[in-house]
Amino acid sequence: MSNRLFFIKKCYNLAQLMRINQPIGFFLLLWPTLWGLWLSYKGIPEKVVLIVFIIGALCMRSAGCIINDYIDYDIDSHVQRTKARPLPAGMIRKKEALVVLTMLLFIAFILVLNFNFITIFLSVVALILSWIYPYLKRYTYFPQVMLGILFSWPILMAFTAINNPINSTAWLLFLMNTVWTIVYDTQYAMIDREDDIYVGIKSSAVLFGEMDKFLIGILQLCIVFILGIIGWKERFTVVFYFFSLFGVIILFMWQQILINKRERIRCFQAFLSNNYVGMLIFIGIASNFY
Repeated sequence: MSNRLFFIKKCYNLAQLMRINQPIGFFLLLWPTLWGLWLSYKGIPEKVVLIVFIIGALCMRSAGCIINDYIDYDIDSHVQRTKARPLPAGMIRKKEALVVLTMLLFIAFILVLNFNFITIFLSVVALILSWIYPYLKRYTYFPQVMLGILFSWPILMAFTAINNPINSTAWLLFLMNTVWTIVYDTQYAMIDREDDIYVGIKSSAVLFGEMDKFLIGILQLCIVFILGIIGWKERFTVVFYFFSLFGVIILFMWQQILINKRERIRCFQAFLSNNYVGMLIFIGIASNFY
């Protein structure tokens, strides 16, 4: 019985390491992936391609979390939100984390072999950027920019996977998603701002300071503007403007209310609400191909 309990607890700790218990990060990576797939196919993608991208997003999100925790091992124990994670808390050893990471990367590599050389090359670049990202918070105030690029990378891969050129719409999606990632990761960083300043970690929330709400609002306006350009360029129907454009505006206004007093729990709620932003944009895009 003790061995069984040990195994169950170890699996639970590994699931925490991969953030399976916190699916919000997976969905924030999945939504832009689906935007790219639907726009590259101009409709429903092939089942195999869709499955590969979904599983790939799950594997790479989990792998990214492990890479981040492995590199930030000496920092996470000083931050209130992260000190209970499996690695800094000692529930998972570094060697065990590397074994799981290797397995996830192997699965992702096998999946991407279904595609052409350009898509494989882009996946390798994404992996390199994933290793660079955790170090940026030590030296720059813009780790959120790199995270935005990483979370936007599947959009480019969605177009190249079916031999489509990376057109202006793909780049607009890439830009919009990068700005959106900066917005929601800044909201997330506002939770840890005091700890980050104490430890010496840099982030957009630390850089923005008292201007955080205003600058987040400016970035949200940029997102709405780019989203409108995409709708106009692709000649989307009124459903897109109602669900995506208007819905996103309402959610951004709600987020501004939530972060108004900079309370940790409400900043976290604002961050979580971005799942619905991604979902509404997807509904608006997909509705044009039915």
